[in-house]
Amino acid sequence: MISAKTAIVCISLLWAITVPGAPPDSRPGAHWALVPPQRPPLPELRHERWARNPVDRFIFSQLEALKLKPSPEADRTTLIRRLSLDLLGLPPTPAEVDAFLSDSSPDAYERLVDRLLRSEHYGERMAVDWLDAARYADSNGYQVDRDREMYAWRDWVIRAFNSNLPFDQFTIEQIAGDLLPQATLDQRIATGFHRNHMMNEEGGVIPEEFLAEYCADRVETTATVWLGQTFNCSRCHDHKFDPFTQRDYYGLLAFFHNVTEKGIGEYGASIRRNNPPMIQLPHPELEVKLGRLRKELTEAEPKLVAAKNRLRAELPDWSRRVVAMPVSWTRVEPLAVRLSGTTNRSPAAAIVSNSLPSLAKGRHAWVAEAVIPAGHVSALKLLFRSGQNTNPQAILPIRDLVVSRWFEASEPAGAGEWRELRVEASDAENAVSRADSSQAFDSKAAQPFRLPLRQSDPASLCVTLREHDGDGSAQDWRIRLAGAIVTDAPTLPVELQLWCTAASADLLIPGTVRTLAVKTPHQRSEAETAQLFDYWSGRDPAHRSLASQVNQLRREIDASDLQIPTALVMEEMPTPRPTHILIRGSYLRPGEEVRPSTPASLPAMREGLPKNRLGLARWLTDPANPLPARVTVNRLWQSLFGSGLVITAEDFGTKGDRPSHPELLDWLATEFIRSGWDVKGMMRLLVTSATYRQSSRWTPELLERDPSNRWLARGPRFRLGAEFIRDQALAASGLLVPRLGGPSVRPYHPPGLYEQVVAGSSASTYVVGQGDDLYRRSLYTYWKRSVPNPAMLLFDMPFREACTLRRPRTNTPLQALNLMNDPTYVEAARMLGQLALKDGGDDAASRLAFLFRRVMSRAPRSDERAVLKAALRRWKAEFSADPTGAKEWLSVGSKPADARLDPIELAAFAAVASTVLNLDEAITKE
Repeated sequence: MISAKTAIVCISLLWAITVPGAPPDSRPGAHWALVPPQRPPLPELRHERWARNPVDRFIFSQLEALKLKPSPEADRTTLIRRLSLDLLGLPPTPAEVDAFLSDSSPDAYERLVDRLLRSEHYGERMAVDWLDAARYADSNGYQVDRDREMYAWRDWVIRAFNSNLPFDQFTIEQIAGDLLPQATLDQRIATGFHRNHMMNEEGGVIPEEFLAEYCADRVETTATVWLGQTFNCSRCHDHKFDPFTQRDYYGLLAFFHNVTEKGIGEYGASIRRNNPPMIQLPHPELEVKLGRLRKELTEAEPKLVAAKNRLRAELPDWSRRVVAMPVSWTRVEPLAVRLSGTTNRSPAAAIVSNSLPSLAKGRHAWVAEAVIPAGHVSALKLLFRSGQNTNPQAILPIRDLVVSRWFEASEPAGAGEWRELRVEASDAENAVSRADSSQAFDSKAAQPFRLPLRQSDPASLCVTLREHDGDGSAQDWRIRLAGAIVTDAPTLPVELQLWCTAASADLLIPGTVRTLAVKTPHQRSEAETAQLFDYWSGRDPAHRSLASQVNQLRREIDASDLQIPTALVMEEMPTPRPTHILIRGSYLRPGEEVRPSTPASLPAMREGLPKNRLGLARWLTDPANPLPARVTVNRLWQSLFGSGLVITAEDFGTKGDRPSHPELLDWLATEFIRSGWDVKGMMRLLVTSATYRQSSRWTPELLERDPSNRWLARGPRFRLGAEFIRDQALAASGLLVPRLGGPSVRPYHPPGLYEQVVAGSSASTYVVGQGDDLYRRSLYTYWKRSVPNPAMLLFDMPFREACTLRRPRTNTPLQALNLMNDPTYVEAARMLGQLALKDGGDDAASRLAFLFRRVMSRAPRSDERAVLKAALRRWKAEFSADPTGAKEWLSVGSKPADARLDPIELAAFAAVASTVLNLDEAITKE
């Protein structure tokens, strides 16, 4: 028996012997990834003709050592399709294929590469992988999972790749763009990289707990993306396998602990204000409107202040008048009341002096008349008093009481024509407040007036009279009131009384206000003085108008401000938060305080770098740091070849895989730095290599000796990513809307699925987009973490709850079912069939070849043409026998079928197109 330690040493020695080019560590015990990459010399080849650039020398040197031969170069059609899908995520058009096939110049391939790298769709393709790494989504996650706006950051990523922003600057702006001198709007938007994490808005959340979670997410994402290390292991204890301590973890966390964010979202706030810090995006139209509104507010506010000052000066005199002139009311007799137009069994024209009879359940219209004596009348009060009951506190079952009209006649009693009396709801002691009772006279009010009438207490409404206030009329005048009562159950009789007063309208005030008014200024508290002034100023028409204007402007400003899209960003606090090592990772157990610092096992930060996120970003892009360049070029390699030189792209530690070609990895890393972190340059280097240009056909020997193609004796062949499968179908069918950027869109979604998962939330219904939104590229698809797009999940798109650097590739029956039945693919198949009928030629063979080439880029072989023709005949026969089925097949999707085409023939071509879109070759890069 041998010890575990001896076994590990033996396995390590065997690996060093059997893996050609395994790098010797530059210091004892150092893991290969922590040793700074040294630029190795280019290997010599026995077959020099194989190599096109330095990449090939490393690959083919390995093949020579293994006694393997590289595969021949793929045919030109395969190459252009491979390149287009790898660099743009879209298939080439037939015209582009023809142009490349007819170009006989020696540098035709290189010029094709350069054209694709200049395309605006290159940035979209590159952004897809970065969105996975950045855990980008359009919602916050967790149970509430409300929406967020982050598309501005996504658009920045696309622009950065298209403009070939050097990767070191790309890194600095995303980690610390806000800390750069005179940071631009774009640089601040870039910092959204570290606001892409999930955010909790659930009730009962402890902010300190989730602030710790957010900071931990940033540490682990940064370590994964730039260092290729599993730093999350060090959150609770020193790493068990790699040389990183818990102190290293919290030293990195200290860089991110100084952001002005809360640990919980503001669920009651708009999504444009619920998780600061954030910035508003440019919106010229709304900015002009806001400028106008703010100017109007600036002009109105001083006028309101002047009105308040005037009223403050008048308040003492009004208070003295309230004390000196108590209000007295005079009962008006007689008062006759009758019911009319009732909807119950009450008499249709019952007349009861001063009262309504007991009322059954329902709505009861009533009219009351009285004669007002001659003299000064400024206000009227209508009082309702209930009959007696053994329970004096019982609330009468009156649901709504409406006083709909007031009429009066200026002639002597019993003469003249009725005309509407102009009244205004007013306050009076013990009366319903004018704010509430105004609904009783407003026929347009959203809710009917509800009278709080109890058995033992009367309830009254008060109005001031605009025409008769102060005229001292010498004649009696007659008044008529009309309204309705709605009851929920039989009631006791309700007595109606009418009272009038000659008191000035400004003395009609609630009892609580009168209590404050009679106090001297020294007797009132500050709150009482404010309460009294609020009431007094609210009665002044000029002040009310100005206050209403100011409030309306503020509401309009707020509403317009909320229409401006936002982006979550990073922002530093003026005073840093203290950071502590959390014992066992628990926010409840803070331990020793730590300062911002980088891991001790990696090169230290250079002198002069600030100990903040900007210093961290510059440390990550320091050429002396052995990891970022290696990790990044490995992911670029992975995007083209299907797997990285280090398969475990997220783990360059001792538990991760060793590189298949370590010297090549180091050469690429040093070349990346030497080139100025040129991403497009690195992609061009890789795709112009003979290694990349090989045919992907396997041989029995390769299948036996290298089934996973680790030694790259053939070209890459693997299934397309979820986004590119959908984008290819849209592009081939002519449906694709190639517009760049903008808010996320909502394509087709299985009905009912969304609602089952998010039932009860603030947005529990998925609303399918319209028009162009259905046909945008897939990276713009709205991504809700709790219900991601299921069609793309089937093809292994991640949930985006955490950083993902490589997706799995699965093959399941559900994928085929999706490609055959999802509305996107059914509609794409119909539109592709329609294109074939309209533009594919005059005969079926030409149309089938046209259709096939739109998807595969190549013409069908003779055996494939035979299969396509047979399929077309079969579908025509089936749809001829079932015209209804053909009609249903053509009705899927939003775009209508061309009515000029024969529906049977169109349905048959659409079915063949669906078959082609489902072929293995269609969803595979080769």
